[in-house]
Amino acid sequence: MAVVVGAYIQAAASNPIGTAATLTMAAVPAEYRSLVEKAGQTCPQVSPNILAGLLYQESKFNPRAVSSAKAEGIAQFTRGTWREHGIDANRDGKRDVWDPEDAIPSAGKYLCTVAKEVKDVPGNPKDNMLAAYNAGSSKVKKYGGVPPYKETQTYVRNINAFASQDGGAIAQNGTVVQAAEQMLGKPYSWGGGNSNGPSTGICCSPNGKSGTSIVGFDCSGLTLYAYAKVGISLPRTAAQQYAASEPVKPGDVRAGDLVFYGATASTIHHVGIYVGGGWIINAPHPGAEVRYDPMDTMSDVYAVGRPHRQKEI
Repeated sequence: MAVVVGAYIQAAASNPIGTAATLTMAAVPAEYRSLVEKAGQTCPQVSPNILAGLLYQESKFNPRAVSSAKAEGIAQFTRGTWREHGIDANRDGKRDVWDPEDAIPSAGKYLCTVAKEVKDVPGNPKDNMLAAYNAGSSKVKKYGGVPPYKETQTYVRNINAFASQDGGAIAQNGTVVQAAEQMLGKPYSWGGGNSNGPSTGICCSPNGKSGTSIVGFDCSGLTLYAYAKVGISLPRTAAQQYAASEPVKPGDVRAGDLVFYGATASTIHHVGIYVGGGWIINAPHPGAEVRYDPMDTMSDVYAVGRPHRQKEI
């Protein structure tokens, strides 16, 4: 299975930030959608899809996010940039980087500002605008376009991909990922989980662990629940879910796809939901909780599959 693992991991590494390209406005959390729609029309260079992709790329719509570089909030402003460009958009008397009602409009305004700063730089104006948000206008001017930084180049590519994606299927996958992410921290329960959410499980796992007293999910219970949110009814076990999915080639993997583990189709023993960048969200084993893990958390990746959309509830 090493060849299979390597092929998928190598493909994921070429798109390390990944999942912004798998969403549309329909997958933006409902509480932020109107803010993104409005702020995404601040100037002609910005669109709601571009702004939504940027916010996902920056923070996965997490208003409490903090980066290793100390960038803060849903739009990941550094303190210096916020002091200069943050606005009190909701007019509550303070400019709050942690408040999406201020931060999202500020991100739209700042995109327009950097678009003006790099308008005379050669190349694609939209690419240069996004690169300036990520690396700074001075770097875009210095290099005469998108700087030769892998992070910035990937950032620009992913947000552009987001803006050009087909709506329905992409929004569906974004919803699948979000549904699973809402269950982060729920305990593992052998046989637990159904289309309604976490539930008590059954007895017993191969190691003798019982889920009868634990409300939570096992691996396939989590995937079953997440796909129920988009009207797709998956069978109960990981092997059955593989049989109900279309194979996905390494270069075509997108967030929301299912990652299956096992030596053969009939011995598949685990499944997780791909979230991008070589990571999955899964219910890994008894004693653990729903969490993010690297795609190669187990060495026996068998395949990646995309559930048939016609199998509806």
